[in-house]
Amino acid sequence: MVAELVHTAARHLDNLHEQFTVAAQHAASTLTRAATGKTTINSLGILQNSATQIDILAARRADAVDRLKEALIAYRQVTASEGATTRQMHRPRAAPPTAPAITQPARVTRGR
Repeated sequence: MVAELVHTAARHLDNLHEQFTVAAQHAASTLTRAATGKTTINSLGILQNSATQIDILAARRADAVDRLKEALIAYRQVTASEGATTRQMHRPRAAPPTAPAITQPARVTRGR
């Protein structure tokens, strides 16, 4: 159950990272074309909504990193406690302490 949570969090982070990378690369390309004069610059700006989209994706990605870290911490706690329980269940039982040896009292011979 917790492993599935880790898996889902990792996939979500991977998806957000991919979206962030694509948006950032597109913005970088747009800025490069504008800086080299290979495109006309719109009066509304170069990046327009792209900058906001990148900021939102960056924030969502950072949040996804935190969620994955939390899921991993929970997974480690669960597996550590399961491991401790398993070790306790399979721990060899200690041999009972040996009883002290009972020695017969020495016979005292009484004079005849």
